[in-house]
Amino acid sequence: MKPEIIDALKSAVGEAAVLTEPEDLIPYGFDGTAAMKQAATCVVMAESADQVESVIKIAAREEIPVVTRGSGTGLSGGSVPVEDGIVLCLVKLDRILEIDAANLTMLCECGVITKAIDDAALPLGLFYPPDPGSMKISTIGGNVANNSGGLRGLKYGVTRDYVMGMEVMLANGERCWLGSKCVKDVAGYSMKDLFIGSEGTLGIITKVLLKLVPRPAARKTLLATFDSMENAARTVSQIIERQIIPCTLEFLDRKTCRCVEDFAKVGLPTEAAAVVLMETDGHGAVVAEEADAMAEIARENGALAVEVARDEDHATKLASARRSAFAALARIRPTTILEDVTVPRSRLPEIVKFIEDIAAKYDLEIATFGHFGDGNVHPTFLTDETNTAEMERVHEAMGEIFDKTIELEGTITGEHGVGLAKKPYLPKQFRDASYGLLAQVKKSLDPNSLLNPGKIF
Repeated sequence: MKPEIIDALKSAVGEAAVLTEPEDLIPYGFDGTAAMKQAATCVVMAESADQVESVIKIAAREEIPVVTRGSGTGLSGGSVPVEDGIVLCLVKLDRILEIDAANLTMLCECGVITKAIDDAALPLGLFYPPDPGSMKISTIGGNVANNSGGLRGLKYGVTRDYVMGMEVMLANGERCWLGSKCVKDVAGYSMKDLFIGSEGTLGIITKVLLKLVPRPAARKTLLATFDSMENAARTVSQIIERQIIPCTLEFLDRKTCRCVEDFAKVGLPTEAAAVVLMETDGHGAVVAEEADAMAEIARENGALAVEVARDEDHATKLASARRSAFAALARIRPTTILEDVTVPRSRLPEIVKFIEDIAAKYDLEIATFGHFGDGNVHPTFLTDETNTAEMERVHEAMGEIFDKTIELEGTITGEHGVGLAKKPYLPKQFRDASYGLLAQVKKSLDPNSLLNPGKIF
C-alpha cells in the first residue's frame, strides 16, 4: 500500500490505530473458518463512526477494497482479508448508547459483544433473545451483518427480528440512518432489511437499534435420550404438531455426545444415538404444562430417559452440553469444519441419514448436531487441512450435502452466511433471475466492488 495512503489513514484515526507490521497483522489474516487464510496488508482500528466515515472516504477515493471485521468469529470466511485491501476492525466501537425501557429498545455501537446486550437488559427485566454460539465474543455488528441465529431461534426468531434501525456507512462514505423506534413504519422500502445478512458487501453497520422483550418469568429444561435419530426427529415433529413452541429444541448425535461428555463431564449418555435438549419459558403455569407434555411426547416416541433440570444450575449444566459441542469436537482432529445447512423440519431424518451415509462413502469423521426445532443442522467435519487427499474428500462430501439439501427444498446456510466458503454453491439455490438480482443490488450500492469483494459472488 502506498505510503501516502498509510499516512492518510493515520491522520484519520491516529498512528497507533493503523497496523502494517507483519507480526501485528497475523491475527487478522483469518476468521473462525477453517482452512481459509489471506495475509492482511493493513488493519485500521477505528474508534468512532466519524473515523469509519473518514477511512471509507479514503478507500473510495483511492479505490482500495475494505473488509469489515468484528471479533473474527465468522464461519464462512466473511472477514478473511483481500489482497492489498484494508481490514477495518470495529471492536472498539463498543458503547451501549441508550436503553429505552419505555419503548423496549436499545441503541448500541456495532462492536458491543452480543451477550453484553442481554446482560445490560437484565436489570430492567428485559431480554435480548438471539443467542449465537459465539455470543460471549461475537459483536452485534457481525450478528446483524450475518443475520445470526442461535439456540432460541425456534421461538424467538433470529437477529433480523430484533433490528429496528441502524446507522450504515455506504461505499462512498455517505452515512445513512435506516429504521426507527416505531413498531409500525412503512415509509419507503425497508432498507434496513437489505443490509441485515449482507455480510459487509453493501455497507458498514456502525450503530444498531434493537428491540427488547420482557424477560420470561419461568423456564424449564429437559434432556431426552434416544436409541435412534428417527425417534428423536419424530418427537420434535410431534411437539410442534401439538402446538408447543419451546424456546430451545436441540439435538446431538452419538459422536457429538461422546466428545461433549469427555470435554464437559455433564453426565451425557455416551451410547445414545441422539440427545434432544428441550427448553420452555414463559408464565410459570404454562412452562410446567409444556414441560410435562414434551416429556410425555418423548416417552411415547421411545425415549430411553427424560431428565428434567432440578434448578437453574442444573439447567445451565444441561444446556452447556449443546453449547460446548463445537469446542468439544475441535479437540479431536487438527482441523474442525463446522458446516451449516437447513431443511424443512419434516426432512430432518433424511438429511441426518444422508450425512451419515456420506461420512461412510468418503471415509470421513462427521459429527452432527444442531437446531432440530427449526431444521438447522451442523455437520461438523473432523479432519486435517494439511492432508491434501483427505481435504479433497471433505470438499466432495460437502458438495453432495449441499446438493442434497437443495433437493430437499432446503438452504445451503441457515446461520453462517455465504462468504467465501459457500459462494460456489449459491447459484444452485438461486435459480431464474434471483441470483442476478443479488448482483444488481450489489452493483447499485457498491459499483466499484470495494466492500468485502469476492464474498457471496
